Amino acid sequence: MTDLIQSLEAKRVVPLVQSDDPKTALKISEALLAGGLDVLEVVLRTDAALDCLEAIAKEFPDAHVGAGTVLSAAQSEEVIRRGASFIVSPGLDAASVDVANGAGIPILPGISTATELQQAWNMGLRTVKLFPASLVGGPKMLKALSSVYRDVRFMPTGGVNPANLNDYLAVPAVLACGGSWLTPKDAIEAGDFGAITKLAKDAITIAHS
Repeated sequence: MTDLIQSLEAKRVVPLVQSDDPKTALKISEALLAGGLDVLEVVLRTDAALDCLEAIAKEFPDAHVGAGTVLSAAQSEEVIRRGASFIVSPGLDAASVDVANGAGIPILPGISTATELQQAWNMGLRTVKLFPASLVGGPKMLKALSSVYRDVRFMPTGGVNPANLNDYLAVPAVLACGGSWLTPKDAIEAGDFGAITKLAKDAITIAHS
């Protein structure tokens, strides 16, 4: 967990990589890495997502390549087999947490209520994802939760964008923010991977402004 946390602390932004083609996924990842982002979350939202994850993990072994949108213990086992170095899920699933703990890799489960966060805390988790962040209270919710769960750090995802990124990062308990704005569909379809590199660089600049 330490290496991942250090990378998140340094860059403070986690891009979501989504593609139905491994070759395209590699180009997206290469563009993000060129922009300075070395933590990549490959989301399981296409039929080829596992192949994309495996290709990226093999091609860029020095990056932190994780799997997102992981919904079950079976999926957790499969993404680990495909090379994921961390797991992100939209919700809190005890069986997936057990798989990740057994494999010795970090898992950031999604929570959206104090009850879910308390369950995660009692599982020993101290880093979680707030999802969908913009719909469950955004920075105000993070301030409220972190005032009670003082040793928990958060990765808000869902509705984060360049306009509100600093509002989230200003909350001391926020480790980093996840976002799909870094990999816009229109740029990918147009093959404009330079635009993705620029978005990555701009995000880092905003995060450290």
